Amino acid sequence: MDLFPEEAATACLQTVDPGRWPVAGDWQPAVARFFNTTEGQGLLAFLKRRIEQGAQVFPPQPLRALALTPLQAVHTVILGQDPYHGRGQAEGLAFSVAPGQPLPPSLRNIFKERQRDLGEAWPAMPVPGGSLVAWAQQGTLLLNTCLTVEEGQANSHQGRGWETLTDTLIAQVSAGPRRVAFLLWGNAAQKKRNLIDESRHLVLCANHPSPLSALRGPEPFIGCSHFSRAQKWCIETAKT
Repeated sequence: MDLFPEEAATACLQTVDPGRWPVAGDWQPAVARFFNTTEGQGLLAFLKRRIEQGAQVFPPQPLRALALTPLQAVHTVILGQDPYHGRGQAEGLAFSVAPGQPLPPSLRNIFKERQRDLGEAWPAMPVPGGSLVAWAQQGTLLLNTCLTVEEGQANSHQGRGWETLTDTLIAQVSAGPRRVAFLLWGNAAQKKRNLIDESRHLVLCANHPSPLSALRGPEPFIGCSHFSRAQKWCIETAKT
C-alpha cells in the first residue's frame, strides 16, 4: 500500500480521518465500529490535538498491518508493543522499519534468532533491509498493541484507546475459522493471551527481543525457536 504523497515526504501522521487509513475489507466492520464509539472518537480527538500542538506522531498509516494482511489470510500473528519512535522508522507494522533505515536492536535480535533457528540469511541492506512488508503480504499479521507514538517518547500513546481496538482484532482472529500461530513477545503482548482460544490456536511466549530482555529468563527470546515451531505447526495444521 502506497502512502499519500505528503505522508511519504514527512513519514509522520498527517490526518486523523480513519477514512484515509485503508484496511482490507474483512477488517473494516470492526475498525468502523471502534471509531464510532466514544472511546474511538476520544482517541481521534487526542491525536488531532497532539498534531495541532506540534507533536510528531508515527507512523503515517497506523492501520497499515490491516491493509497488507487481510483477516482471511492470517496464519501467524506477531504482537509488538508500540511503534518505533525515531523519525522515519515506523511503517505501521510491528518490529518493521522503512527500507533503508538502520536496523533497531530489537529487529537485529529477531533476524539473529531467525538465522539461528531457520538458517535464514539476514536481508540485504538498504532494500529491503528491515522492512517486513513481505512477511505481512504472506499472511503474518504484524500488530502492535498500541498503534501510534510520538517522536522520542516510547509508550507515549498507551492507554488512549488503541488497546481496545487491538483487543477486538486479536479476538476476531481467534474466533475465525482458521487455526493461527500467535507469537507473543514481551509483557504487553502477553497481556492479550486471554483473548486467544488456546484449544484451537498455537500460543508461543518469550521475552521481548529488546537487548534488555532477549537473553533474560524465564523465557529468553534468543533460543526460543518460535519461527521453526510456528512454521512446523502451520504446515501440520494445513494438512488437517
